Amino acid sequence: MTDEPQTDEIDETVEDIAPQAANDAGDETPIEDVPPSELELAQAEVVELKDKLLRAMAELENVRRRAERDKADAKKFAVSDFARDLLTIPDNLRRAIDAISTEGSEDGSELAAFIEGVVLTERELLSVLERHGVKQVNPDGQKLDPNLHQAMVQVDHPEAPAGTVMDVLQIGYVLHDRLLRAAMVAVAKGPGSSEGETPEAGKSVDTKA
Repeated sequence: MTDEPQTDEIDETVEDIAPQAANDAGDETPIEDVPPSELELAQAEVVELKDKLLRAMAELENVRRRAERDKADAKKFAVSDFARDLLTIPDNLRRAIDAISTEGSEDGSELAAFIEGVVLTERELLSVLERHGVKQVNPDGQKLDPNLHQAMVQVDHPEAPAGTVMDVLQIGYVLHDRLLRAAMVAVAKGPGSSEGETPEAGKSVDTKA
């Protein structure tokens, strides 16, 4: 004897389960709407900060390279204006040389013109140097200054005080307030002084700035 399937019970069970399953499915939150965890936020912030750091380091390196290049160019071309002003000096010297013929003039006029040209060229050179802050140190007749002068020899003089510059053997130069080259001078021994009594005589000065 075969049992009849209880269809009514099965239908009721399905009807009871289906609404419950629908409710359970409706309560689930979609994956894309789940907020990131604190760890994920921290990792994202680390990535962002690392990117900013790398960009900043790259920019700093570019700035350093530009600064080094500008510094090298400034050092290389620092004397551009000075050199440009000096260009007329060899021009004038060449004109003076070209004005002298191989035979020369009988009355010496060519030689006189040559000398005058050289004198004018020297004057122009000194003007250019002074325009750029380079001045001569020509202490003839002054008291010896070890900071600017270098006493090379002593000379007898019946009236000049000891240490007075009696002759300038080589003119010195200063750049603004910095000594480029000390003037080499001969100084007086002083009345009644014996050989070597003047302490400044023969004293060398440090010409380095």
